[in-house]
Amino acid sequence: METLALAHEPVLRLAAFAAVLAAMALWEVLAPRRARTLSRRRRWPANLGIVVLNTLVVRALFPAAAVGIALSAQTHGWGLLNQSAVPAWAAVAAGIVLLDLAIYLQHVTFHAVPALWRLHRMHHADLDIDVTTGARFHPIEIALSMLIKFAAIAALGVPPAAVVVFEVLLNASSMFNHANVRIAASLERALRWLVVTPDMHRVHHSIERDETNSNFGFNLSLWDRLFGTYRAQPRAGHPAMTIGIPEFRNAAQCSTLAAMLAMPFHEQWSIHHGKDTLHPE
Repeated sequence: METLALAHEPVLRLAAFAAVLAAMALWEVLAPRRARTLSRRRRWPANLGIVVLNTLVVRALFPAAAVGIALSAQTHGWGLLNQSAVPAWAAVAAGIVLLDLAIYLQHVTFHAVPALWRLHRMHHADLDIDVTTGARFHPIEIALSMLIKFAAIAALGVPPAAVVVFEVLLNASSMFNHANVRIAASLERALRWLVVTPDMHRVHHSIERDETNSNFGFNLSLWDRLFGTYRAQPRAGHPAMTIGIPEFRNAAQCSTLAAMLAMPFHEQWSIHHGKDTLHPE
């Protein structure tokens, strides 16, 4: 079964992506959390177009993909888990958790370093937040993220099976926690003790700088609680909070594929710091 999953990893990821996207899109129609500021017809072509472009970029630049790095690490005995005498199931579980921590730390870094924020701000410039926002990343950020992930897999010795599971979980959780869906308050409070819920992650997409610099997790909510970046709710409340970043408020700047690709190269100066510096949150 593991060999079959590894052999068909791209197909598994595509099937999981399509299934989760369809399920979350339907949930958004049936039980939306917030009113939209822009129509799907205005935003979705560019947000889904960037998914297609990023897929082509990754396949062109990294034909072996992350699972190929894991197979090489396993063959050559690279990394912490390959040097440890732990059962296979424990190595898979540990690999998934450690990769989730790596993604959390990467996310914090992309907010803290101005040059990286230039790339990542395309994700935050979406004027609404829904399932498609979870896949809206600049191709250069995607390429850098792949290199970081490759390094983490090699250094940690993450088993190939763990990489496949993690890649599917990462895509699914990103679409889930960006979705504009309503969850019963009691269930949502319980869920966020384990995973990042839509209400928890939506705070991270607030226009308010201190709220943007919170709730960095994608899958497990543990890391935000552990490292002090957890914020329970936005000050304005979920229905009234403003989504996006101050530098890009015009729909034409944020909702076409060409504008999104050009976004890292625009000189947009911060209005929060009282000085002429790029906005680094």
